[in-house]
Amino acid sequence: MKGKLFVIGIGPGSAEHLTQRARTALYEADVIVGYKTYVNLIRCIVGDKEIVSTGMTEEVERCKAAIDLAEKGKKVAVISSGDAGIYGMAGLIYELVVSGQQSVVSQEKTIPATGHRPLATSDIEVIPGVSALNAAAAVLGAPLMHDFAAISLSDLLTPWEVIQKRVEAAAMADFVICIYNPKSSGRVEQIGIARDLILKHRKPDTPVGIVKNAMREGQKVLLTTLSDMLNHDIDMLTTIIIGNSTTYVVDNVMVTPRGYKLSEELGIKG
Repeated sequence: MKGKLFVIGIGPGSAEHLTQRARTALYEADVIVGYKTYVNLIRCIVGDKEIVSTGMTEEVERCKAAIDLAEKGKKVAVISSGDAGIYGMAGLIYELVVSGQQSVVSQEKTIPATGHRPLATSDIEVIPGVSALNAAAAVLGAPLMHDFAAISLSDLLTPWEVIQKRVEAAAMADFVICIYNPKSSGRVEQIGIARDLILKHRKPDTPVGIVKNAMREGQKVLLTTLSDMLNHDIDMLTTIIIGNSTTYVVDNVMVTPRGYKLSEELGIKG
């Protein structure tokens, strides 16, 4: 049997923000593989399908299990919150599949000793979803109307020195900056360091949007400034959007002008 691997972005988590293709692929799949918290978000859709779920930081094990099941001929759905191609599982799946193909070639075999058919990249379908930055931007207004950079402050997979360089480079280039994974119980200082790096190139009153659980139960939305942002609740469920030099707030909406020359007519100063 020829297996299939769907890598699905389930969006913020609610059924109404799941794309139709994602929903269809979940119905088609024999097995659902994902972080247990995200699996719980879609249990109402997947019903009594076989579930393979693990905890946080066990991404490699999950993906290997999914590939193994697909090589045995099953249709497998690997789920990520938001978009699977943005800090999600798509890249890891491809890396593992390509690595497996290279291993088979190096051993001059076309089929592993198990008799299972090796999975190919053509057997993988990545299905996009609404990312955290899309969801956060939507509830804040329109802060991503111009060029922006997305940066994760998690240093589990990226050296902190590299992250700092990226933060300062984005600030210097006047990008709107979307910050993922800003703070955790064991990582509390990085968000302050990042904020100070940005302050070197941006005004203290630069608008900042802080969104927790964007488009999920328990959603909280706050508009503040760069100088004041650290005085508010920030955790791993928070996405932060820091405006550029033209971003403004009006009527509790955060807007970054695209450049249509409307701001002058409206008397708005960025």
